[in-house]
Amino acid sequence: MLRQTVAVIGECMVELQREGAALTYRFGGDTLNTAVYLSRLVDHARIDVAYVSALGIDTLSDEMLAAWQAEAIATRLVQRLADKLPGMYLIETDARGERSFHYWRNDSAARYWLQGPGVAAVIAALEGADVVYLSGISLAILSPEHRRLLIDVLARCQGRGGRVVFDNNYRPRLWEGTAVAIEAYRQVLALADTALLTLDDEAALYGDADVDTVLARTFALGVREVVIKRGGESCIAATQTERVEVAPAPVERVVDTTAAGDSFGAGYLAARLAGSDLAGAARAGHALAGKVIQHRGAIIPREAM
Repeated sequence: MLRQTVAVIGECMVELQREGAALTYRFGGDTLNTAVYLSRLVDHARIDVAYVSALGIDTLSDEMLAAWQAEAIATRLVQRLADKLPGMYLIETDARGERSFHYWRNDSAARYWLQGPGVAAVIAALEGADVVYLSGISLAILSPEHRRLLIDVLARCQGRGGRVVFDNNYRPRLWEGTAVAIEAYRQVLALADTALLTLDDEAALYGDADVDTVLARTFALGVREVVIKRGGESCIAATQTERVEVAPAPVERVVDTTAAGDSFGAGYLAARLAGSDLAGAARAGHALAGKVIQHRGAIIPREAM
């Protein structure tokens, strides 16, 4: 069996956490979180997980790259830009484990990965990938010109038989406006085989939170497989001919919900790549997310999985 490449596109940032009067740091970002968990779950003899982004040439960027490599994530598609730095964010969590974020990312290196010196090779690799995974944030951080370029690359990938997986992960502050976001999502979803949709984000973007409406809208664009994530409630996984509802196992103590959706996506995709059906993949997604939310930070220790 030929080894498949899963190319994950996005941005990793420096994640700051308050611990009393001190600040500690680690690394995270929605699709990077997914890439790490996916890499921990798949058989690397069958699947190559590669991250697509850009970093600076500073020491924090060096640490990031080394951390990804330690997770068996291929970094050959990560560009290094001499005049840029990685973005940064601070997480604050309340007594219930719910989090709020403060960002410093307006000129981060990841915004410029489509104009780095090695971009031709990166584009060629994406066009030939077996699976390309991206999120709404992956789109939002790009300029309109580079967003159009990425969509063209995804179209060529799909045209060659590759699969596109899209997580809606909608962050209004990153977009020029709601209409711009809706149009970008429409174009990507028209190319996507699988859509991982957080229901709250669908409501924020389109103004509706009805599962049947979301499924109908997404299937109408040509998506074959839709997963609707509803936080701690059951998720819906559906194709045009099948629909299952899978509830998560109870979690006794929620510590930090950071990366809950990202890890769900990794568990779900890993199971589908291994041949699982919709219900089995949904259970795998819930199981991993349930472990992640019992620890602080986006990336939990490997042994905690």
